[in-house]
Amino acid sequence: MSLAVVFARASLGINAPLVTVEAHLANGLPAFNIVGLPEITVKEARDRVRSALLNAGFEFPAKRITVNLAPADLPKEGGRFDLPIAIAVLAASGQIPAQSLEQLEFLGELALTGELRSIKGALPAVLAAREAGRQLILPAGNEAESGLIHPTPARIAPHLLAITGWLHQQGDLPTPTPTAHHHQPQDGCLSDVIGQESGKRALEITAAGEHNLLLLGPPGTGKSMLASRLPGLLPPMSEREALEAAAIRSISGQGLDPHDWRRRAFRQPHHSASAVALVGGGSYPRPGEISLAHNGVLFLDEMTEFERRVLDALREPLETGIVSISRAAHRVTFPAHFQLIGAMNPSPCGHYGDGMSRSSSEQILRYLGKVSGPFLDRFDLSVEIPLLPPGALSRPRPKSESTATVRERVLAARTRQLARAGKTNGRLNSSELDKLCPLKRDDAAFLELALNRMQLSIRAWHKLIRVARTIADLEGEQEIARAHLIEALGYRAMDRLLRELQG
Repeated sequence: MSLAVVFARASLGINAPLVTVEAHLANGLPAFNIVGLPEITVKEARDRVRSALLNAGFEFPAKRITVNLAPADLPKEGGRFDLPIAIAVLAASGQIPAQSLEQLEFLGELALTGELRSIKGALPAVLAAREAGRQLILPAGNEAESGLIHPTPARIAPHLLAITGWLHQQGDLPTPTPTAHHHQPQDGCLSDVIGQESGKRALEITAAGEHNLLLLGPPGTGKSMLASRLPGLLPPMSEREALEAAAIRSISGQGLDPHDWRRRAFRQPHHSASAVALVGGGSYPRPGEISLAHNGVLFLDEMTEFERRVLDALREPLETGIVSISRAAHRVTFPAHFQLIGAMNPSPCGHYGDGMSRSSSEQILRYLGKVSGPFLDRFDLSVEIPLLPPGALSRPRPKSESTATVRERVLAARTRQLARAGKTNGRLNSSELDKLCPLKRDDAAFLELALNRMQLSIRAWHKLIRVARTIADLEGEQEIARAHLIEALGYRAMDRLLRELQG
């Protein structure tokens, strides 16, 4: 047989589209050509496949070999096509049986000895193969990752010879050992934070309603410590959510811990990060920090030190929950549904309103102006984290609530939200707010008056209602009361600061 067809999977975002690998052997001068929009790494497979076949004891055909990777308009990159190309060449030259290849898919990078090396993005390929009803042959290095799927269509092979022996019905290829989930609590407890009760309360509301939170205060007051406690307050991820997050880490090349894959991400990029690092991109698009934080928390510390255009690039993903990256040949969409926690100082010197500020009002306004108003508008709550009062460290501290205690209230509030709307309050759109979160006429007039005096936007109106609804859910109330609106208005520290400086 001079023609063989083998199936593989490309990597395009978190998807793994099917690639048909066709190998044709023809008479003529010996040559080895790979067509079908291959990148440089795929073209180099010619040398890896030739050496691997020879060192594994196979005959490399002295013919004109043409390998087509279809569809031709789908870019292919990486060493993941080494194994399917080698299998296709062996099948076309009659060295392995080709009858069973229709129900199989292959992925793996070949060493020159014929050993298989692990690939990036194995998890999306396993999911796609299961949906297609085929078995997927993977390198042994991807066993733990493919073991996350139950039932798994994957089989594991350490060497090319193990696969060819299995195709000849000599020996067996094992299925991955199911990966057990070991629950590990998030680092740190809320009770470790000294004082800052208003910040803890804002963190509880943030977790309960899936809101975005801005922490404003001098250096060393516990803003970063508070932000790091948020993942511990969130409910556990469902299997679907965990698989989405694991698939992103799988294609990112940053590693995936298969024993802790259901732990919510907490990403803290440095303020020097570029827009590509934060949002994603590159000539062959890779996920950025906002996608790596999918279903988790993205913490931007020292927010005024980020470039303004970098922060503004987050505005659309915060609204849509996805990020689309377009290139000339293709378009990739990554999920990016995350909770945003920002932290910043109130002035260039780090202080304001505590008698320690050395900055003028003009300097503070220029400093705060590094972050655009539309981006600040994406935060549902902004709260001041002040310096601790004298004696707070030396005096015996009252017992503070633990993360587990607060988490119980958060889970109860989320249960109420899901029963009412099928989603959290932070995800409600304007029409759903009008239907599910009505205000009494007097309360609506009160809120409108407060917005006019604070010179807030219509977006702020909706955010205040969402936050008030979450406060009511935490208290188990069926309706939003005036007290809930007043507390929600209290979480507008940035608006108050700007009004003081401008007035």
